[in-house]
Parts: sequence; C-alpha cells; structure tokens
Amino acid sequence: MSTLQGIGRAAGVLLHPTSLPSGKLDADARRWVDWLTEAGFRVWQMLPLGVPLVELSPYQCASAFAVNPGLFTAELGEFDSDSYAKWYKNQRHWVEDYALFMVLKRQFQGQEWREWPAAFRSRDPQALFKLRGEQAEALAAIIHEQYECWRQWQALRAYAAERGVYLFGDMPIFVAYDSADVWAHPERFLLDQTGAPTFVTGVPPDYFSATGQRWGNPHYNWANMQAENFLWWRQRLQYHFEFFDLVRLDHFRGLAASWMIPAFEATAINGAWENVPGDAMLASIQQAMGEIPLVAEDLGVITPDVTALRDKYGLPGMSVLQFGFDHFEDNPHKPHNVRENTAYYTGTHDNDTLLGWFNSLDAAMQQHVMQVLNISSADALTDAMLDTILASPALLAIIPLQDLLRLGSEARMNIPGVAHGNWQWRFSWSDIPSALASQLHNKLKGHQRNERKSESVTTR
Repeated sequence: MSTLQGIGRAAGVLLHPTSLPSGKLDADARRWVDWLTEAGFRVWQMLPLGVPLVELSPYQCASAFAVNPGLFTAELGEFDSDSYAKWYKNQRHWVEDYALFMVLKRQFQGQEWREWPAAFRSRDPQALFKLRGEQAEALAAIIHEQYECWRQWQALRAYAAERGVYLFGDMPIFVAYDSADVWAHPERFLLDQTGAPTFVTGVPPDYFSATGQRWGNPHYNWANMQAENFLWWRQRLQYHFEFFDLVRLDHFRGLAASWMIPAFEATAINGAWENVPGDAMLASIQQAMGEIPLVAEDLGVITPDVTALRDKYGLPGMSVLQFGFDHFEDNPHKPHNVRENTAYYTGTHDNDTLLGWFNSLDAAMQQHVMQVLNISSADALTDAMLDTILASPALLAIIPLQDLLRLGSEARMNIPGVAHGNWQWRFSWSDIPSALASQLHNKLKGHQRNERKSESVTTR
C-alpha cells in the first residue's frame, strides 16, 4: 500500500517554520496547526530542519541529522533523565561528532574543516581526547540542545496528531561538504588524500541551463555505503521518521544514477552519469523498517529507470501544476496525466507564487493558461488553480500558504541559483482573512479532501 493511501485523499499547506510570524516552533506553530484543522487541511509540509551553513538555506546544513536550534524556544522543559538517556543512546552515533564539529567550527572562526590544523582535520585521537576534556561543558551543551529540540518537536508532533494533522518533512539527498558527516566519516564520500572532493554533484545542461547546475556537494562512496549495508542511510531516515509522518526525498533520480562532475570543473558540462545502488539501498531500508514513508521528488527530466525504482517501492511522486501548460500532451504535470499516487502542487518552494508566475508570462501565454483553466478573468486564476489540483486524482494536494493568501513575487521563498535574499518570507496573523479558513474548508469538502479531519493521527 502506498503511504498516501494510508493518509487518504487529503490536502495540505507548504509552510516552513521560519515563515511563521515568530519564525519559531513556539505558540505560533500550535496556532498554525489549529488553523490548518479549522480550514480542513490534514498535512503540514515544511522544508529541511537542519542547521544552515550558508545564510538561511535549509539545503546546505552542518549535519544530516541535527536540527536547527534557532527554530526552537530557549525555554527548557522539565528534564527527564530517562528520556534523555534513551535519546542519547540512540543518537550517539552522530550527535557526539556533531558537537565536536560545531565546537571546532567556532574555535576556527567558521573555517571549512579542511582548513583546520592537521590534527583536527584528520581527527587525531589524542587531539580529540584533549578537546573533549577542555570543551566538555560546551560539548554537553550542544548535545543537550539537540535533545531539547527533539523533545519540543515531539510535543508539537503529538499536538498535531491529536488534531489529525500529519507532518511532512524534506530531506536533501546530498549533504554539504563542510558538514559533520563528511568530517567524521570521509570514507563514505569520494575524497582525495587531502580530504578534498574528487567528484561533486549537479545536473547536466538542459533546456533551462546551457551549463547545467554544479551544486558542489561531495558524491557518496557507494561501495562503502553498500559494504555497511547502508547503515548511515537507515540511521538518517529513522531519525527523520521520529520527526515526520512523511518525508520528501529531494532529487530522487540520484538514487538511480548521479551526474558525476570532476571537482576541478567550474560548470556541470563535463560530467557523466554513473549508476547508483539505490534499489539495494531502498531494499535494505524496507527490510529494516517495513513501509517507507517517502515521497520521491521526481521533477525534471526523469528516465524510465527512475520511474521503475519509484514504483517498485510504491513511492508517491510529485507533479506541479505551474509546469502543466505546455503543448506536450504527455506532460506528467497536466491534470489528466497526474497519477493517484502523487503529491500535486500548485508550486513548490522553488517556484514563484501563482500570481508572480502568471504575471511573469507574456500576454499570449496568459491567454493560453486562462483558456486551459476555462476562466475569462485573471482574477479567477488562484481559485481555478486550487480547484484543478483538488479535483485531480492525486491523493495529496499541496498549496503554499502564499498562494492561499494570493500573494505576488514579493512572497517568493527561493529563486534557484540566486545566492542571496532567499528563505526570508514570513507572514503575520493579520495577513490571514478571518473568513479564509471556513471558505477553504468548504472548498475542500466540495472536493472530498477533508473527510478525515476530525480523526487523530497515529504517529510511528
């Protein structure tokens, strides 16, 4: 059974915690869950919760496991030593290295780990032993901070579950080079003897970019990963599923084959595809966990092997209505081509808002969009787009809050390829019209998208 079939025919809203009025998972987060419930939505989707390395981007983080303390309140709850001991035992495989990494980052003014003194760069046992003694208090504080984030999240997750709201997370397929994961386990990545990447990630040239995209993350040493029976991947997913009912796996096609760019290349042009044992990895995860509540981000140019891998494990894919207005009848984003086992979006965090997108089109394309949607006025665009994804066969319909509020490009969350000014949009409670929740509830009810609203969610 697909993960989405377990949830039922539902609708959700995409909103990262930094876009809450406080920018934190505090009382605003609970108020937001209450609003979702009132409006009939049963899924809250957000972006990765990691510790950003570059400005505010949640896709380049200091750890594949750690969550950003900046999203949580500083107030400490009643300390439960048994709960802490259990959490620490289960997370010791990463959290001690993460604490060491962060202490060293501070000590060396944020330098990349490959620029640290050789003893720390190579994790010399004596140097680390001495550091643990000298920085015992700082290390303990970082570890406890991560526990406190986990504890506060569990309270929020229970609050959402009681109200029938599922939490939908996001996991980047690759990790940042300057991360605790790469520093602590260089054998799991393709690095040279100095610790520098030999190959980096990206995608090849296409219609949108003549030079492709060079992301720069280090590639995995898949031979090592497979020899470990994908232990790191299983640990990573297990921790994500302590936070979320569903997790979107970004760049899913990278589990079938990855675009290997020699690290010395300035662009993605001179790369090559290399097969990846994603099938073996998913099989290992399935054997360990049973059902895998992942959603495959399968956007872009997707080859048959990627589709076959997705379908073999019953994973939902994604479609985006903004991409559905070309003249190719087999376009998977057109409503009549959308599969049931799909999360269907008006737009994602990488797209402009609906109004921003529509206003950026030329007059002829605007007329084409309106004709396809069977509307005579641009004022009807948002309702028509919402009705289209809600009426589709897709089990899950996801709408960014910006589209529900009918905002323009000023509310866009991210512009891919632009380094500055992203991830900053935040709403105020006064931005939400008092009648919007009931209006949306009626719309969802008309599309039979909220029939389970009052049921509580059983978390894993």
